Amino acid sequence: MSAPHASSDARWPDRAKSWRLRSRQLNFTRVPALMGIVNVTPDSFSDGGRFVKTESAVAHALSLAADGADVIDIGGESTRPFSQPVDLDEELRRVIPVVRSVCRRSDVPVSIDTSKADVAAAAIDAGAEIINDVTGLEGDRRMVQVASDSQAAVCVMHMRGTPQTMQIDPSYTDVVEEIYAYLTTRRGVLIAAGIAPDRICLDPGIGFGKTTQHNLILLRRAGRFHAAGCPILVGHSRKGFLSNVAAGVSAQDSAATVGAALAVARQGVQVLRVHDVASIRESLALFAACGGLDDGAPEGLSSG
Repeated sequence: MSAPHASSDARWPDRAKSWRLRSRQLNFTRVPALMGIVNVTPDSFSDGGRFVKTESAVAHALSLAADGADVIDIGGESTRPFSQPVDLDEELRRVIPVVRSVCRRSDVPVSIDTSKADVAAAAIDAGAEIINDVTGLEGDRRMVQVASDSQAAVCVMHMRGTPQTMQIDPSYTDVVEEIYAYLTTRRGVLIAAGIAPDRICLDPGIGFGKTTQHNLILLRRAGRFHAAGCPILVGHSRKGFLSNVAAGVSAQDSAATVGAALAVARQGVQVLRVHDVASIRESLALFAACGGLDDGAPEGLSSG
């Protein structure tokens, strides 16, 4: 990550500067950290089936690390709209060999994308540092205890309903404030359960029980979530709503993901969960070098 900019926190005094993982710390500058996605699934919306074999999943994870990923997020159950749940044994079979191998072969911290406490516990035993739970650690009553006992970092996401129901007419009176209230409430619950505040990251859940307009509002006002005092993660990569914004733009096109990434980077979001680490990192580097992350002129450059 590039050096911090002088005006980095002027607009967000509560913006978290680090995230304490299980055995190390992730420090933030104004350029967001990148969480590279490894879907060990046959049915994920973007790359289902490409990395379902352990060898291909590990190779992909190591490639993302080489491209500059700050975290590798490994998941074995699709959470796309209307996806079907995976049983415990199958999810363990898919992800644990991948987690174990990646942790042995790379120094990049690994996150386990799961809502099952037993999967999270096994992944932590295999070396994972973070639990990334789309249910906000509510889907399995034992998940909070696993996180507390292991001292793993957690990413708490907002989702309206379940993957099977979330896109059935989602509605909000004020999508930003309602999600902010949910995330801060969950933060309080986790702290009361023994999870240290600096281990908690919050995710507004782009695409999880939201319309295109809801997603755009959340991206436009992502800076609001800094008031919670936790790192903010945005996971908009290759999501279907992107193709609804501009005619002819595919959600699979890196350009669509880049555009939204720059918008939330400008608002100080600390972590972006993305499929294409290399193109996002290069875009952010150029955006920062040209002053896109500064409140004023690029540091160190004269106007002559």
